[in-house]
Amino acid sequence: MKTRFVLLAMLMLGGCGTVQTVMRADEVAAKSLKEQNSYCGAVPRIYSGVMYDFCYLNAPLEKGRDAQIHGPAPAIVLVDVVLSGTLDTLLLPYTVYRQQADGSIIITE
Repeated sequence: MKTRFVLLAMLMLGGCGTVQTVMRADEVAAKSLKEQNSYCGAVPRIYSGVMYDFCYLNAPLEKGRDAQIHGPAPAIVLVDVVLSGTLDTLLLPYTVYRQQADGSIIITE
């Protein structure tokens, strides 16, 4: 049981918006959102995990999918918004500094 919990936690953190935007290179987050065809042009570093998740949700549906049929992905992303919001709040001093120093993460080129 404990092993399953640890594996689930690792999977959740691997896809966490905060991990994607704060702990990895900017190119990784930008590439991920580009692959999803997100409409976001940039993600601010302050609360970047939450913004990353909303950009992920704001991507167009895949061709051939009915807009009324939702898979498990939106539910997982919504759970991740809560986790990312918590981590973003804890990392707020660092992300404010990074926003001042480096600006937003640019998605489109």
